[in-house]
Amino acid sequence: MAHVTAAERRPQLIAAAIELMAREGVAAGSTRAIAAELGVAQATVHYTFGTKADLYRAVLESLSGELVVGAQRAVARAASLEEALRATAEAYWIDMNDRPELNLVWFELITLSLRSTELREVVERHYRDIAEIATDALIETGRRTGRSYAVPPEELADFLLAGLDGVSVSHLIRGEAVPGPQARGMLDRLVQATVALAGPPPVNGR
Repeated sequence: MAHVTAAERRPQLIAAAIELMAREGVAAGSTRAIAAELGVAQATVHYTFGTKADLYRAVLESLSGELVVGAQRAVARAASLEEALRATAEAYWIDMNDRPELNLVWFELITLSLRSTELREVVERHYRDIAEIATDALIETGRRTGRSYAVPPEELADFLLAGLDGVSVSHLIRGEAVPGPQARGMLDRLVQATVALAGPPPVNGR
């Protein structure tokens, strides 16, 4: 059998972990179960990631990575703050529709982290990274469009991210297979509220 490097094995293990968690829940995602999902030795998981927390961080990054990249690309083309926020909401909406089962995995990981010191540090660090990306996007949008903010960009980013999480939780509680008009309406109102919190645009309307 050909040797598989850790770099090659890493995405395979992340995909196996996500598939297992989506099917059976995050609590079932032990390193032993993930190894069995892929058909490798448990030691392979530890060799590739070091610790279970490192594996879970990789799962979090994988779950959010595609959405973050899509939102960044859309925001980079926006001509105004509202357009940037609507592009972000649209990327979020598409992600919720395309991968509904993975939204539950995301929130299961967050809930589990509240009872695990090691995992909590992973989740908190990941959230800080996402908030930093959102803050940088707001700063760049302001620079490009001549838009100032009535509140610090960090606070605006926190408000937006908390709202996006709230929309996802509401959708999960309703138990819909895919998000419905209520979720879409909440995203629209979140954009409006974030724009209002940012304060009035410059007189040139940008």
